[in-house]
Amino acid sequence: MKSIIVDIAIGPQEWLKLYEGVARDVSTVSRDGRTVRFPARILSRFALRDGINGSFQINFDDTGKFHSVERLGTG
Repeated sequence: MKSIIVDIAIGPQEWLKLYEGVARDVSTVSRDGRTVRFPARILSRFALRDGINGSFQINFDDTGKFHSVERLGTG
């Protein structure tokens, strides 16, 4: 299984837009410099009052299909 690590800081107002579907995807740069884009919904369980902040490992299969996400730490 392949994975990437991203550091994410999404404020509460921005997360609300993602949650409501106004925007659907999160776009960021992984720690190894790759630009990645993924559905915001994979982060839903990590949302708090202040949005989503922290480091996350996103796991995917060899075809690039999402498998799982885990929080590595808070930002």
